[in-house]
Amino acid sequence: MGDEFYAIIKLVSGEEVFSQVCIDENEGDPVVVLSSPVIMKSVQSLNGILIKVKPWIDLSDDNFFIVKLDKIITMTETKNKNLIRLYENYINDEDVDIFNSSDSESGKVSLSNKMGYISSVKEAREVLEKIFKHL
Repeated sequence: MGDEFYAIIKLVSGEEVFSQVCIDENEGDPVVVLSSPVIMKSVQSLNGILIKVKPWIDLSDDNFFIVKLDKIITMTETKNKNLIRLYENYINDEDVDIFNSSDSESGKVSLSNKMGYISSVKEAREVLEKIFKHL
């Protein structure tokens, strides 16, 4: 096996995958070994551009995947420290259960019964009726 490096890979399926990769010269039939591959998408928000990271294969427990070269359109090594840091942080925090954490210093919160609710149905109805009566 060759040296490991970070790469962005464009597959024939159209997917763009970010991963730490290694080329395996499998007896003249080389394959690319992906370590914890992810899909990164840029998302425009009110605060600027954010990067959304998700696993390449959602339901797999495996961390390594083998891709044959005929399934790859192009592959480029990246040394972008921001992308690598984002990838490493995602991989290292992947198993953390944020719903059961009460560590407010890390930005994680515990769920409560009132989270997500702005008001009751009765209160919302009263507010909406007042708005429509003034139109």
